[in-house]
Amino acid sequence: MNTNIMENLTAAANASAVSDLPPLPTYTISPVQPLIPFIPDFYLSLLLPIAAYWILSMIFHYIDVYDIWPQYRLHTPAEILKRNHVSRYEVARDVIVQQIIQTVVGALLGLTDPEELMGKEDYDIARWATRLRLAQRALPKLLGLIGLNAAAISKTVSVSHPILAGALAGGKYPFTMGLDVVSGSPIPAFATWELVVAKTIYWFIVPGLQFILAILFVDTWQYFLHRAMHTNKWLYATFHSRHHRLYVPYAYGALYNHWFEGFLLDTLGTGLAYKLAGMTARQGILFFTASTVKTVDDHCGYSFPWDPLQHITSNNAAYHDIHHQSWGIKTNFSQPFFTFWDRLLGTVWVGDTTARYAKSRNAAQQKVEDDKEE
Repeated sequence: MNTNIMENLTAAANASAVSDLPPLPTYTISPVQPLIPFIPDFYLSLLLPIAAYWILSMIFHYIDVYDIWPQYRLHTPAEILKRNHVSRYEVARDVIVQQIIQTVVGALLGLTDPEELMGKEDYDIARWATRLRLAQRALPKLLGLIGLNAAAISKTVSVSHPILAGALAGGKYPFTMGLDVVSGSPIPAFATWELVVAKTIYWFIVPGLQFILAILFVDTWQYFLHRAMHTNKWLYATFHSRHHRLYVPYAYGALYNHWFEGFLLDTLGTGLAYKLAGMTARQGILFFTASTVKTVDDHCGYSFPWDPLQHITSNNAAYHDIHHQSWGIKTNFSQPFFTFWDRLLGTVWVGDTTARYAKSRNAAQQKVEDDKEE
């Protein structure tokens, strides 16, 4: 009995303490509409990464076949012809197998996701604004710790800087009062800056942090598994050596792997990152598609000065290509986004590569000329 009384008194005290907060808006939720009419987001999440993979790959393949920008090639056509140990047909076949597995796992992830709803956005933004208002209540005490009188400062700047004055007063903005839609009586309202900051947090900062977390997880997951595939002879011989039949990578060979390695390294890693970051289904569509595009670009075989993906980070086609060479195979393990693990753990390639690439080009060209003579 005494416990119940204490709980009621505590609840009453808490309600009194926050009674001057702006009320949260009501809301009505409904299912989100598809991003593309007539294609449910569930199917779009499965189809878009695969479509992006093949569309971008075919663009690079067209550039390859017609040798449109030879000055930006990392390898010559002769090298593709003579140095790779696997046919283009085998590469395409194994990529399709991996994408089938990817689609099955993606479907399972999608089925476990809650239904995505809309209509609660203003309510959630108001909750962030409420947190900002509550945080302001700590300002007078914090300033008092360093000998500043927040109340006096607030009074001094109340005319020239009313917003600053309200924040220093603990989040008191008398000029932001609104009217209750039912009774017509005045009620507290949020300041404009509070709503702007709350919207920025809700629409940009939180999703941005989710993407950063997912990217860091994928980079960490892939670096250590990829490195293990090279340091453990059984793992390399059984699984990863298949990918290294491509000494000269090209775009649609990006996902050319042993099916189990592809599942473990790519599909499972990005799936876990998606769940760990707490992304929505639509965020997942963007994340999976962006990861796919980045992986294709990293294997494209070109160093384009106008390609933004090759300049956002140092992990690009030229960086990863070194890893595919026999002399660089124990370096540059990082993929697909950043290179911080290589740099922290000393596995980044150091030194000039010009002479090594020239030697490979000359040897491949000599083989082509020898074949013509025969």
